[in-house]
Amino acid sequence: MIFDLHSHSTASDGVLSPPDLVSRAAQQGVNVLALTDHDEIRGVFAARAAAAEHGIDLVAGVEISVTWSGRTIHIVGLRVDPEHPVLLEGLRCNRSGRRDRAQRMADALAGAGIPGSMAGACLLATNKELISRTHFARFMVEQGYVKNMKTVFKKFLVRGKPGYVSHQWAALADAIDWIHAAGGVAVLAHPGRYEIGKEKMALLMAEFKELGGEAIEVVTGSHTPDQVPVFAAYAERYALQASVGSDFHAPGEGGRELGRLAPLPAHCIPVWQGW
Repeated sequence: MIFDLHSHSTASDGVLSPPDLVSRAAQQGVNVLALTDHDEIRGVFAARAAAAEHGIDLVAGVEISVTWSGRTIHIVGLRVDPEHPVLLEGLRCNRSGRRDRAQRMADALAGAGIPGSMAGACLLATNKELISRTHFARFMVEQGYVKNMKTVFKKFLVRGKPGYVSHQWAALADAIDWIHAAGGVAVLAHPGRYEIGKEKMALLMAEFKELGGEAIEVVTGSHTPDQVPVFAAYAERYALQASVGSDFHAPGEGGRELGRLAPLPAHCIPVWQGW
């Protein structure tokens, strides 16, 4: 069985529609796919018919942006009820600040000599409520300001670089509560991306566990082979289950292809155990 429990469609910042994403997952041999768009869940409904057609088990999911200790982290919700009012209202609140954030990013990029980024990002966003850093990055690559997406994030859209703006997302406790209210499982997404040091990572893991978080992504598109055993050890230390996900956004756009993931270390307890 091939599980991929982290992917994105045009409902947030992916480039494939939900049905096309499911079709691609089927071509890659994926058996169980979670659609986890950023602060948005409507794509799940569009993906269901395609999943039935291709014989894929579709997991209703979402990736929630959270501010923790002054930094942005992401919490994935798996097996949520996509119509639960508590979750829907929480996601609506989180989306409501994205337009203002996008304009502040565009202003910062204009100050760095990159005009027109707001209009360009909007053209690339199917869901106008979800203009993200990824849309700005694609605009900058298309316009030739940088050679690829990885360079954009390295030189422009991360803390301390032109184009980065701080933003207050949901609280960690609230995101976990929304997921649980909708009957889902809370998963700390791609922890290897958070450059917070060992001491803060331990604090994050402990707080996540204390608030009811159930799992962390051990194998992800952004984790190096050396990071997999590190986060497998964190999962064991904090009695958390382990998840796998490509964090797929677009063909050939860095990261991993759907389903092309290493197996979980043998001692990990899979998040899907008992599903």
